[in-house]
Amino acid sequence: MAKRRLTSSEVVDMIFSDDIPLVPLQSDDEVSEASDSEDEFTPDLVVEEVIHTPEEEEDMMAPQDLVWETADETHQPFIHPFDDSGSGVTTTLPVMSESECFKLFMSEDFVGNIAEETNKYAHHLKQQGGGRGKMQKWVNTTIAEMFTFLVTVLLMALVRKNTVKEYWSRDPMFFTPFFHTLFSQDRFLLILRSLHITDPNSIIPRDPLGKIRPVISSLTNSFKQVFTPYRKLCIDESLMLWKGRLSFRQFIPSKRSRFGIKFFLLCDVRTGYLLDMIVYTGSSSDIQLVPGLGVTGSVVTTLLRPFLGRGHALYVDNWYTSPVLFLHLFKHKTGACGTVRKGRKGLPVFKNKMKKGEVDYRKAGQLLALKWHDKRDVHLLSTMSKATVVDTGRVDYTGAPKIKPSCVMEYNGSMGAVDRFDMKNSFVDCTRKTLKWYKKVFFHLVDCAIHNAQIVHQQLTGRVTPSQVFRRELMRQLLEKYHCPRNAPTAGRLSLDNPLRLTGRHFPREVPKTTAQGDSTRRQCKVCLHTTRRPRQRKMTRIFCAPCDAALCAFPCFEEYHTLKLY
Repeated sequence: MAKRRLTSSEVVDMIFSDDIPLVPLQSDDEVSEASDSEDEFTPDLVVEEVIHTPEEEEDMMAPQDLVWETADETHQPFIHPFDDSGSGVTTTLPVMSESECFKLFMSEDFVGNIAEETNKYAHHLKQQGGGRGKMQKWVNTTIAEMFTFLVTVLLMALVRKNTVKEYWSRDPMFFTPFFHTLFSQDRFLLILRSLHITDPNSIIPRDPLGKIRPVISSLTNSFKQVFTPYRKLCIDESLMLWKGRLSFRQFIPSKRSRFGIKFFLLCDVRTGYLLDMIVYTGSSSDIQLVPGLGVTGSVVTTLLRPFLGRGHALYVDNWYTSPVLFLHLFKHKTGACGTVRKGRKGLPVFKNKMKKGEVDYRKAGQLLALKWHDKRDVHLLSTMSKATVVDTGRVDYTGAPKIKPSCVMEYNGSMGAVDRFDMKNSFVDCTRKTLKWYKKVFFHLVDCAIHNAQIVHQQLTGRVTPSQVFRRELMRQLLEKYHCPRNAPTAGRLSLDNPLRLTGRHFPREVPKTTAQGDSTRRQCKVCLHTTRRPRQRKMTRIFCAPCDAALCAFPCFEEYHTLKLY
């Protein structure tokens, strides 16, 4: 129950409100006679607002009110029913290719907005330059060029070099000619410097994520729209390496990066699909606080809000687990299991000294708490587990079978989705050292989109491909559609080709004779003039393809033109 005293302005508003009838002026005698009336209006009126939200009603049971008793194998938890008929990918694609799966999250409109903001910021930098520097050579970027830029960044993650400039080095020891066909060094560095996500005029004041918020909002919305999770979910932290100055930089010694920007990730256990994320920025984090649950519990309820009441099973670690949170989730038809800190408020008192392999169970209604002594004490809390032990299928050094509590086995098999994502991403992540934290976050989000695109592709096609193979095919398909080789005579050279040049039946013929040249009639070979596979040259030939109307050398140009997308 919450009490609030009205301010003087609110009192005046109530008096002159159309919804409340005005009380006519009374004489002194009338006022004295009505002094004991309950309907009397006085300036010191106190309004009591009774707020009975679901969260407050559930918080009426404090954790210390739980009555714990010894549990045995007869403990039967209630498992909320779950319908998985609609789980999985919820969209269909006309072409189930790697690039189409990726564009479910980073579409042409999405990349077009980034290109537009990049152009605006580039012109701003151009004006600040005062007519000097390489920024004065800026030419507006396009959607196709931005896709090529993303492919270049992704390729740099697979072809590792110490600095960006080494990718364009002419040193024979480091020379990688393919990067020269994508961008010049100056053009790539100009786009990287001008890369911008949000219009500065639209950023909310004092919003720590203002420069990257549109990307986070767009991706998280598309993540939840494309995929419906299966029963098991897990929440864990992920740390993106960042050692520069930043107000919300975190230090987590147990993580591989230790210093960086912390993400709270919600994952589907069965596939590893990322469903939602929260970037931790301190007190300004996008967390809707629930009374009685604290920050850790509010993180869980914020991420689970679209999935509460459906019968899901959640797995969390000891940073989140508490009796109050698990009771809150259970009343919203969501089971939970997780390790718990032994000093967490509301837990029962366990045995002090236990032998290795010994288990002590306690229960309070639906809650099951246990202490299991392995190499050290392990405490777990669950609302969907039995008080039983199971055989792990392994033996110890004496040959005796190893046994563990069933909830420990279930927790170990379900609590690794976020860690597996971090592990896979560590081999192919496209983030690079930069002075702008929001650029590194943007490239990290690109990795998240590719991770989900790979899972969607596997769900639709049934083919399991390694991360590097998936990225290689993704880059190849994006380049085939969006990239035009540098220094081409026309930007749309590929679109001017006969669309049937790679699939039709083609035969070499002699170039028709002209009146001026007669028997010596020749035309310039189209492949030799526009190729990106070898040095270009002007070469005359008497052979041409009639359906394509293209003059070609008999060897190897005729074959290359009709078999290669980029000749």
